[in-house]
Amino acid sequence: MTIMGNPHIKPLLFGIALVAVACMTIIALVLSLVTRQTVDPPYLTQYGMVFDAGSTHTSLFLYQWPGNKENNTGVVSQKLTCDVKGDGISSYVTNPPGAGQSLRECLDVALATVPDSQRRMTPVYLGATAGMRLLSLQNQTQADIILAEVAKTIQSYPFDFRGARIISGMEEGAYGWITINYLLEGFIKYTFDGKWIHPKAGRILGAMDLGGASTQISFTPKYPVEDPNTAIDLQLYGFKFELYTHSYLCYGKDQALKRIQARLQIASPSTVVFHPCYPSGYNLTVALGNLYDSPCVSKPVPFDPSLTVTFMGSGNSQECSSEMNKLVNLSNCALFPDCGFNGVYQPPVNGEFYLQSQYPKVKEKYLRDYCASAHYIMTILLKGYKFNATWDQIYFVKQVADNDIGWTLGYMLNLTNLIPSERPLAVTGVQHSQWAAEVFFIVFALFLSLLILIVLCIWNPDSQT
Repeated sequence: MTIMGNPHIKPLLFGIALVAVACMTIIALVLSLVTRQTVDPPYLTQYGMVFDAGSTHTSLFLYQWPGNKENNTGVVSQKLTCDVKGDGISSYVTNPPGAGQSLRECLDVALATVPDSQRRMTPVYLGATAGMRLLSLQNQTQADIILAEVAKTIQSYPFDFRGARIISGMEEGAYGWITINYLLEGFIKYTFDGKWIHPKAGRILGAMDLGGASTQISFTPKYPVEDPNTAIDLQLYGFKFELYTHSYLCYGKDQALKRIQARLQIASPSTVVFHPCYPSGYNLTVALGNLYDSPCVSKPVPFDPSLTVTFMGSGNSQECSSEMNKLVNLSNCALFPDCGFNGVYQPPVNGEFYLQSQYPKVKEKYLRDYCASAHYIMTILLKGYKFNATWDQIYFVKQVADNDIGWTLGYMLNLTNLIPSERPLAVTGVQHSQWAAEVFFIVFALFLSLLILIVLCIWNPDSQT
């Protein structure tokens, strides 16, 4: 028997193969497009350092933040702090290189913390505050030499040094305000579902700082600031703020108490002077050269720096309070009643305030000054800054959420606007099960196509049996 092949079978099988391949390809394409997700890959952690070169000491703050940004301001947290041994850099007038060398121990700590791959990209800033402001008033050349020495030391390390400079009192106040409101989630907060949002009822707080050589107050007043010299316009996380801020140079605790000593010595120019703010029976002998070594105090005429004066404590609280009132100077305000002290314009305080506090080790000079410090703080808060006597608007803090209160975090938050976000391009992806299905259909389509081609090649429908 002879079986004759149908000449139409081979084209028909070829058409079936093409349809099958096309169907499998369409199915794989549909699977690849459905529920495709955009994925942000992990961001490389970035680091930044700020030296706070204060009037009495220097501290290093190391911060870190993810490579992405939140509304153009980096989300920054404190990684570590390191206290530099010795006094502030302004004390190195006779040994400027020593100011730079004093930073090495803390720089070594930072070097061991920042990954080697990140060091060249890690910015380092040094900001000097009131101590160096006073030195620059006395001797600008000497201040420049000290800044050059600390810059030289920092530049010897494999970091991205961005400069050492004296920051203004307004900057110090404003950055302190940014710090406290950032830490207490006044600008932005992290939600339970992992998103950063601007709180609808965010509590914007005021900030105060009492240092050794200056004191600052910063807050957002209810009404527009009348003196443009005390106003700063800020934009953070996409929101604008008008901030009142003022720094009182020479009204920090150490300089204020030095001015009280000078006032008492001038009023009673003898070798023994009674001091109402010192404990009864306490004696302190000071050389006039040390008493009048600051631009915050005016030298008497004639003046012999080698002479000494002994202050004898009388423990008179009422007289001590009177001396503080004289120092603060509550008169001569051009915009009365909107006044702080020393004739400076200040709108009425608004909202709650955080006051940076320090907890010094109990040394003799701290014990000696407790009474004077308490009277001074009471005077500037109640009569200078015009807070009410119940203190219900003021909180005294050193840290919030494991971050130190101060201007350095606000400084770094502001500077992150200048640091590239280092955000790589977004990639797209699918779930693993969907990816497996796509691979199966593609492989099956290829296998079926290959099988049909093989059959077509080896099967001759014209063959006879």
